[in-house]
Amino acid sequence: MDASTAYEQVSPAVPSWLNKGDNAWQMTASTLVALQSMPGLVILYASIVKKKWAVNSAFMALYAFAAVLICWVLLGYRMAFGDELLPFWGKGAPALGQKYLLTRARVPESTHTLGDGTRETVEPWYPMASLVYFQFTFAAITLILLAGSVLGRMNIKAWMAFVPLWLIFSYTVGAFSLWGGGFLYHWGVIDYSGGYVIHLSSGIAGLTAAYWVGPRLKSDRERFPPNNVLLMLAGAGLLWMGWSGFNGGAPYAANIDASIAVLNTNVCAATSLLVWTSLDVVYFGKPSVIGAVQGMMTGLVCITPGAGLVQSWAAIVMGILSGSIPWVSMMILHKKSALLQKVDDTLGVFHTHAVAGLLGGLLTGLLAEPELCDLVLPVNTRGAFYGGSGGVQFLKQVVAALFVIGWNVVSTTIILLFIRLFIPLRMPEEQLAIGDDAVHGEEAYALWGDGEKYDPTKHGRNTSFYGEEIAQSPYVNGARGVTINL
Repeated sequence: MDASTAYEQVSPAVPSWLNKGDNAWQMTASTLVALQSMPGLVILYASIVKKKWAVNSAFMALYAFAAVLICWVLLGYRMAFGDELLPFWGKGAPALGQKYLLTRARVPESTHTLGDGTRETVEPWYPMASLVYFQFTFAAITLILLAGSVLGRMNIKAWMAFVPLWLIFSYTVGAFSLWGGGFLYHWGVIDYSGGYVIHLSSGIAGLTAAYWVGPRLKSDRERFPPNNVLLMLAGAGLLWMGWSGFNGGAPYAANIDASIAVLNTNVCAATSLLVWTSLDVVYFGKPSVIGAVQGMMTGLVCITPGAGLVQSWAAIVMGILSGSIPWVSMMILHKKSALLQKVDDTLGVFHTHAVAGLLGGLLTGLLAEPELCDLVLPVNTRGAFYGGSGGVQFLKQVVAALFVIGWNVVSTTIILLFIRLFIPLRMPEEQLAIGDDAVHGEEAYALWGDGEKYDPTKHGRNTSFYGEEIAQSPYVNGARGVTINL
């Protein structure tokens, strides 16, 4: 086959409906979002925690990424973006057959009536396979963000059970309701790229999970320094840069709205980082690298629900607020709240994702610009600051947030109470005392250490769920740290 034939506009591999540019961008955006999790959050979690929990924290993220993908293609995708079962839930079915995956992408329940009376359905100009994978990367990062609330003590077997159950019974509900053609979608609630579906959900579910799992050891809560600040910055950098795919891929096309979404994403993140850092300097006398990462995160989260719908000056306003309001909630209000003091949210996911996600959703209800909304939204929409029906839009944003909060509290609670019938949610005390060496038989840094080794004669037998004694990891020998060549 010569080049002219290979690149014909229409061929068996290039159907008439395929837009190569849109498809290339959607696959690129998917890869950028996937890199946020693997290796971005894997690296960030492994380095931001105490050394004794580096391997366990990284593994929780790694496992979630793999488990979500299989559950997604077996059942989850069509529960979130398929035919309606209930106003808030789709009918589960596999997304694996080539007849399904190679047809033009379509969100069947998104059909809506335009101003001129015609009906329109969301149908991107690329195959269903591209949309299935793109939406998987969103589902995966939601579970991984949630994990940040329970690092350093959740039983790894309980986590392995929790991931598929929460994906099916919690995530798919929010995704269908807001994105897949559910009742909030048709009501006109705005969530451009996941401020509610991903961030508010993960923050609320994470706080709920932290309550039921219980706290870390007292010694870990009192002193939990990152084991590698520079590596933490590498993970944070992957997260930031990957967010261009996160928000830039939301329009399902390589169009002008994707461009402004990418710019606004970075403007808001930079502003938020600078504001958070400035507050650290004013109140604590010195800038904090960890604080800068938190500020970066809240800016990225806050802009997400409105990235392609607000003007760039509004992105700066959102950055100022996302760098200050979550800072106040984390640094001041947290210490004054008996509930937040009781619940051990390891990485402060409630503040960086729930508070920032809610803030972003509400600000979008105020700042959404009508002409930008017309580029991508199915109905005439505007923020409250632009008059007209904008005040109603803000109320819709509030109601949707309450639904997402309520569903995540209830569903997460039921799932964890169910798992607790069979598997303890919290690690046993001997594993909590030792960390990675007891849980996995592996350590993050083999050449040096700051904690004692796991000693079964001192700390009790390291046993499996079935009571069998577990040997050290098969990937290291008895010298601990000398890798076996496979």
